[in-house]
Amino acid sequence: MSTATMQDYKSSLGDATSRRFGTFSYLPAMSPERIRAQVEYLVRRGWSPAIEHTEPQNAGGSYWYMWKLPLFGETRAEQVLAEAAACHEAHPGNHVRLVGYDKVRQTQGAAMVIYRGKAV
Repeated sequence: MSTATMQDYKSSLGDATSRRFGTFSYLPAMSPERIRAQVEYLVRRGWSPAIEHTEPQNAGGSYWYMWKLPLFGETRAEQVLAEAAACHEAHPGNHVRLVGYDKVRQTQGAAMVIYRGKAV
């Protein structure tokens, strides 16, 4: 693939609306149905879902606050979605991220922002 076909994504720290946080953030916002499908994928793979949040201005850093403990062994998408909604309700100005921990590989299998706080 030549570099002429590659497109630069215009983003900067100075333009809060252009900031991206992982692969899915470069796509259009996910609908509730698409978010549910991602949660179902995580639990079907046996990954442990976790909910994290942070202030929009700190989202580029490596530290996000953990919302409760990871949901080890959770197989119900409804429960994971309820926890994400509760986190968003408790911290409406923060970004809320869903993480899927792969217990076999001992790493994150997926991570995506599912609620966005107000850009500052």
